Amino acid sequence: EHWKQTVGQGFFLFVGVLRYYKGLNTLLDALAIREFPVVIVGSGPMESELKAQAAELGLKSVVFLGQISDEDKIALLNLSFAMVFPSNLRSEAFGVSLLEGAMCGKPLISCEIGTGTSFVNEHNVTGLVVTPGDKLSLADAMATLWDNPGRAQQMGYEAELRYKKYFTADQMAKCYAELYRRLVT
Repeated sequence: EHWKQTVGQGFFLFVGVLRYYKGLNTLLDALAIREFPVVIVGSGPMESELKAQAAELGLKSVVFLGQISDEDKIALLNLSFAMVFPSNLRSEAFGVSLLEGAMCGKPLISCEIGTGTSFVNEHNVTGLVVTPGDKLSLADAMATLWDNPGRAQQMGYEAELRYKKYFTADQMAKCYAELYRRLVT
């Protein structure tokens, strides 16, 4: 209830450390093209720069929350409309927050950077995968989900199914056990 009163509901959510490879500059530039409500959770070395960029662009619907508890993160995931994860460099190896979004049945937006992010987020199934560093394709992806809530809801459903199929602790333990079995035979 606290977060519902503070940030509302139905927003794009980013969760992560605010680092150079997270693509948040591109996200803010995309919001200058078409503004959507965005909540950014996390802190890090780029926090001041990103807040200054948001102010310079005159963005009114971006909220920086800093670090929060896991309990609060789950509350925000449940209140969100979709996860946006614009990491634009291979320094982003996987993207655990994409899994958290999928676990909560949220459609995902990520970039094709040749890492695990595109395994988590299957383009046009669990969400949209865009060109890294491209503010226009990111803005278009956000608009596609926002303007098509039924499609976004279906992608969120598919994201949750993919999470359950590949990423639960039980499923990962089975995969490791099978790998070890194959290695010893």
